Amino acid sequence: MLTCTLVLFIAACGKEPLHQQQSFVFGTQVEVSIYGETEAKARTAAAAVLQEFDRLHREFHAWQPGPLMALNAAIARGERHQVSPELAAALRDATQLSEASGGLFNPAIGQLIALWGFQSDEFKPLRPDPKKIAALVRAQPRMSDLTVDADNFVTSRNPAVQLDFGGYAKGLALDNALRILRAQGVAHALVNIGGNIIALGKHGARPWHVGVKHPRAPGALIELDLNDGEAIGTSGDYQRYFELDGRRYCHIIDPGTGFPVTGTQSLTVLAAPGPRAGVLSDAASKPGFIADIRDWEAPLKRLGIIAAIRVDESGKIAMSEAMARRAKRVRD
Repeated sequence: MLTCTLVLFIAACGKEPLHQQQSFVFGTQVEVSIYGETEAKARTAAAAVLQEFDRLHREFHAWQPGPLMALNAAIARGERHQVSPELAAALRDATQLSEASGGLFNPAIGQLIALWGFQSDEFKPLRPDPKKIAALVRAQPRMSDLTVDADNFVTSRNPAVQLDFGGYAKGLALDNALRILRAQGVAHALVNIGGNIIALGKHGARPWHVGVKHPRAPGALIELDLNDGEAIGTSGDYQRYFELDGRRYCHIIDPGTGFPVTGTQSLTVLAAPGPRAGVLSDAASKPGFIADIRDWEAPLKRLGIIAAIRVDESGKIAMSEAMARRAKRVRD
């Protein structure tokens, strides 16, 4: 098994200090890079960001005891359950994103993800019972099955709904990181959560420069500059997967078939600056990854994403016009 996402390039630039602090959260390597601040200020700000990541990891974890696991248990019992304002807001937001994506972004399919063994820190190369897959697909768990009232009580009309925010929480963490850094008085930083990256300010006189990992070959598939407030996110079949009988099974499940997606190696999106840039960069990469190769840009455009690059199962690269204009280097 291989676990990796983006290659991150930070070009040496100027004489101002660059402070970098790493941790391991959300099942992946995270890094906070702060430019142009004193060591003490940078350490304090980075520590605040990493503390927030730890909190969100607990809040949104699907298979360890916590608020989301408690909500899933209540849904399975057919009971209404009160959640925090933060989780309620995430449920409402994820429902809107799911509807805009045509259901391709669907955090309600946690049972399918668990059935394939991906709700685990370590997973075994086993194919689930096809009858169980078919039953869950027929049940059609959707975010729209949920109702969140004004007091943040959640009910579900579909007991098959089980929530997994693996395609949302990292993006939320990026957005929260920018708010924390700004509140700490930091003007220039780059935050990387296993390849989901958001930029604040610049790296000296020029924008932050990043590279997207090639899904099969060493090095970068593409390099580009990230401007203030922009976020980039990648979904890939090389992050969490197992191989069985010569076939690769990745952690990204098509809600329509119940099976891992096989037509895409990687899909990267660039989200414009805004209060939800991180969330969009995380959530939008899933519909583009799952969508048919002939129409992969359509669900992205419905989510407001126009810059994206996709590598299909054969290694062929397709890139939107907006991404082509931003690319500094594209690997053949």
